[in-house]
Amino acid sequence: MPTKQAFFIAGTDTDAGKTFIACALLAAARRKGLSTAAIKPVASGCEQTSDGLRNSDALLLMSAMSAELAYEQVNPVALEPAIAPHIAAAEAGRRLDPMRLAGFCRGVLGAGQDFTLVEGAGGWRVPLGPQGFLSDLPRALELPVILVVGMKLGCINHAVLTAEAIRRDGLPLAGWVANFGAAEMARPDENFDTLCRLLPAPCLGRVPHVEGADFQAGAGFLDIDRIGVQT
Repeated sequence: MPTKQAFFIAGTDTDAGKTFIACALLAAARRKGLSTAAIKPVASGCEQTSDGLRNSDALLLMSAMSAELAYEQVNPVALEPAIAPHIAAAEAGRRLDPMRLAGFCRGVLGAGQDFTLVEGAGGWRVPLGPQGFLSDLPRALELPVILVVGMKLGCINHAVLTAEAIRRDGLPLAGWVANFGAAEMARPDENFDTLCRLLPAPCLGRVPHVEGADFQAGAGFLDIDRIGVQT
């Protein structure tokens, strides 16, 4: 995989494990000697601290990457309620603009790290307001997408529809990760094989449940050399 690459991390749904897999990807990249950075442009479910609102996913990304960035660079829009971002923003009197979010991201993307990830929130079509969607952000940045598939009942439909939406939006699907997380799934091998057949991108890894969500351990199940840009 060439250096100086950036990807958008999308998930099949809210609990697909995007942050855990993003951190594992960052750890895998660092093991190859690559410098890394990550951005969580919008995060709801933040907690009030002495330093202001903080999101646990954004803090985890900061612990996994090599770049030393201010919290506000990693998570420029922090929202307190653990609800859909567009509802949380409306309640806070804020407007979520994908072009403004893209500007925040470009500040980090332009810093020259070898491997940078922009993590989404929820699924591909999470609304930002009356008209825009979070999927407008990777479109504005023209980022290839890595899809995290939460392996559970219904994931095949969610994964295939998400992949179709990504491609319809004009973005390449650079790879996908099967994240088994904590869910028990009937016929895991058969479901995995079906996804390998149906998804038009390389599988970067099949990640089992990892005790304590240890992303360093998760990195051992990923092969970032398989990342490609397929159209």
